[in-house]
Amino acid sequence: MNTLIISAILVVIIYLLVTEKIPVDLTGVGIMVVLVITGILTPEESVRGFAHPAVITVGAMFIISKGMMRTGVVAFIGQQVIRVSRGNLYVALILILITVAVSSAFINNTPVVVLFIPVVMTFCCEFGLSPSQFLIPVSYASILAGTCTLIGTSTNIIVSDLSAAAGYGSLSMFELSILGIPIAVLGIIFLLFASPRLMPSLRNPTCQFNDSEHRRYIAEVRIPSGSKLEGCDPSQVFSEKYPDLEVLELIRKSHIYHPDRDQTNIAEGDLILLKGSLNELVEILHHEAVELPLSEKGLSFGVDKDDTVVVELIILPQSTFLGQRLMETPLMSDPDIHVIAIKRNVLHFTEKQIYDVKLKNGDMILVWCKAAKLETMRAEAETDFIIVEDVYEELIHKRKSWFAVSIFLGFVVAASSGWADIMICALVASLLMVFTGCIQMRDAYKSLQGGVLLLIAGTIALGTAMEKTGTSRLYADALLSILVNSSPKVLLGGIILITSLSTQILSNSATAVLIFPIAASSALGLGVDPKPFIVGVCFGASACFATPIGYQTNLLVYGPGGYRFSDYLKMGIPLNALVLTLGVVFIPVIWPF
Repeated sequence: MNTLIISAILVVIIYLLVTEKIPVDLTGVGIMVVLVITGILTPEESVRGFAHPAVITVGAMFIISKGMMRTGVVAFIGQQVIRVSRGNLYVALILILITVAVSSAFINNTPVVVLFIPVVMTFCCEFGLSPSQFLIPVSYASILAGTCTLIGTSTNIIVSDLSAAAGYGSLSMFELSILGIPIAVLGIIFLLFASPRLMPSLRNPTCQFNDSEHRRYIAEVRIPSGSKLEGCDPSQVFSEKYPDLEVLELIRKSHIYHPDRDQTNIAEGDLILLKGSLNELVEILHHEAVELPLSEKGLSFGVDKDDTVVVELIILPQSTFLGQRLMETPLMSDPDIHVIAIKRNVLHFTEKQIYDVKLKNGDMILVWCKAAKLETMRAEAETDFIIVEDVYEELIHKRKSWFAVSIFLGFVVAASSGWADIMICALVASLLMVFTGCIQMRDAYKSLQGGVLLLIAGTIALGTAMEKTGTSRLYADALLSILVNSSPKVLLGGIILITSLSTQILSNSATAVLIFPIAASSALGLGVDPKPFIVGVCFGASACFATPIGYQTNLLVYGPGGYRFSDYLKMGIPLNALVLTLGVVFIPVIWPF
């Protein structure tokens, strides 16, 4: 009876995921609820997925990825890809897919995909393309490459250990490469040609945050005593490190100098009027021995002592600030708020200093404040200004980039070498990202994609139910019973097929453990060498292309790509067919029966 209930639930789940009649997170919660109501799982068993390593690992990966983005590491890699490809889209794609594949053959593919998701989004934004056309190929390329070596995926290691324990011998490091490399190459070629045609073309949400003319502000900075900028030419002082930054004026007491026409050097107490992007202005405040004239020293723009943000305030038509000098507004008297810069559509002010500017409708004021201050600002100034928090997404903590790179590399080495479980490594890395200031806690929480995590937890509960009721083994036995009197090659195809189907719902490791004894006993029943069937389990268990829940890298790209469940079927089924076909044809040739 339980098997029939599980089968019915499985059909309904697949229907809901493919059609997306309800959001995927509700589907994930629904799975757990139904399994408890039907009595198949206890309440504790149904929610055990929330403590599953896959959920925790993927959640930590979201934080690590965000930390890499916020420190500019991803943007740098993306720009290097664009530079090497010389603006050619397909060269860039080939370069990324090959890099992902080669890396995934030797190290855990999850951090590799985490790194390249934002890289893909960066160059897609550069070329005006949709990342949804290319993120699934990144995940699939990493999965394809995982079958090329013994350490490419933990599934291969598990199968090798099971084989050795059963007396059939273990797999060598590059034994699977003979077939794994051709499959990976053909699969990547298929991805390059099929993805632009089969994948949806959705808007890239990150493009709106690009630095451009509409995100350039006017700021005023003061030269403090002992500044390294004293004696420098104001027209050239920032040109090498910040080529897009403009020095508009130098103000010394009552005199205004225009750097392009007036010969003068910077002196202590000078005010410099600058025009630039948020990142350029923040970098100067951090590194160039300048300070905001009326603010405290050492403002933190990352995670140091306090959780702080940079937001944009847009003055409304009915604002009480209209006509007031910036200096006279409550913004200047609040110790928790510090004005960084101001922007007006024409970027022109008649006043000598920005603090003397009389505010107009539509003026944008860039301010630093403590995160806890935001709610108060919203409540107190509903009619005065609009708070735009998205501008904070532009802020890149470049000075933290070496921390982010070191943390990520340490994570990859530790996870790939087996020093610690990947879940522990991911948790440590995400914790260090916060402690070192690469990402704020508020950003860490925002980076977690709840829908994806709920879906993983729900499908883990479904897998538990299938194993507890024996449904998964019943399906496998039923298929193999049909093939029991068939030729070894047909039986091998059945093993690969049932393994591939199982891994779309169960984890790769669980599938391998489930199918291995069935495959070995079936081979012995036919009186042939079990080795081809063992290799077939390796390739079948990694052929998890047809669903987002088949493998965690598929889930990682699910949110950023804006995919539907059906998008995975479009390219996943052909790739599954490719693995099945090449496996049936060439496994008996390389590993004879």
